[in-house]
Amino acid sequence: MPKMKSHRGACKRFKATASGKIKRERMNGSHNLEKKNRKRTRRLHQSTILDGTKEKQIKRMILA
Repeated sequence: MPKMKSHRGACKRFKATASGKIKRERMNGSHNLEKKNRKRTRRLHQSTILDGTKEKQIKRMILA
């Protein structure tokens, strides 16, 4: 049976931390920033931890 390939789109969007959690970027932080206030744009440029609902699925895609 061939090797499992990792999902390249998922690898570009998600990273695994040293403790095994999945890190992701927030959405809506790349364009139309003049309409969003400064506090919101600062928050959008910070990465966050993925919640537990899709964590098993994403780990299987990026760590294959």
